[in-house]
Amino acid sequence: MNEKRSKVPSQKCTLTAIALFLTACSSVDDARHATKREYPWHTDIVATTFWVGEILDPLVSDGSQVVSTYDAKWMENYGGCDGVVEDGVCKTERRTADNDYFPTSMEPKQNPFYLDLPFDDVNNRRAFETRADVVPWAEDPGYAGRAEDRSFSFLKNRWVRLERDGAVCYGQIQDAGPALYDDAEYVFGDADERPRSDMFNGAGLDVSPALNGCLGFSELNGQHDRVNWQFVEEDEVPEGPWTIIVTTTPVIPFARVPGQR
Repeated sequence: MNEKRSKVPSQKCTLTAIALFLTACSSVDDARHATKREYPWHTDIVATTFWVGEILDPLVSDGSQVVSTYDAKWMENYGGCDGVVEDGVCKTERRTADNDYFPTSMEPKQNPFYLDLPFDDVNNRRAFETRADVVPWAEDPGYAGRAEDRSFSFLKNRWVRLERDGAVCYGQIQDAGPALYDDAEYVFGDADERPRSDMFNGAGLDVSPALNGCLGFSELNGQHDRVNWQFVEEDEVPEGPWTIIVTTTPVIPFARVPGQR
């Protein structure tokens, strides 16, 4: 028979162990606090709705969502029109929780929870030249040293938390806009700055139909709904319909015309 050992340690050992445990926990908490980046909230921002395959204005360079600023084959890579096609036109549709806010007439190959912000860090000259200075995570692993790499975006696939009237949803950045492409003060500022553009009722972002439904927008395709938003790290994103498909594709550049810069 094995010898039975006492399970009651001495009081001195117990107090020492508790002190060491609390010290260790405090050190871990301090380290986490020191390395955790707190992104500011942007509040009461007008959000319009856009969708893959939408043709807003075929006569302007940024009037089509067949492509995005980060993906020259966005509609093809997404899997088609993120909505319903009527008479050859890709239109949006109301989304509900019944099917996780996914489109009803197609199966997306990428995350249907997407959005844009007015900072194109690949194609806009000013945004590209300043991105290493204004993007908060520019020196993080995976980003550091890539400021001059035009085939790499500091924003594509990054996560954003959005809130409206108590609803909280998450989405990934897949385009730039609306209206402006170098609004660093608004996008990365920490004083709740207003968007610089006054177009589309002063909108500061576009959201996908999935986010429109998830956030309970009052308008299917309007410019009066408002949201609060902030950047979040990937490990802060909880499981939800926005994690059923996570987009990881890199920048798909546009073909360059020989001799054109």
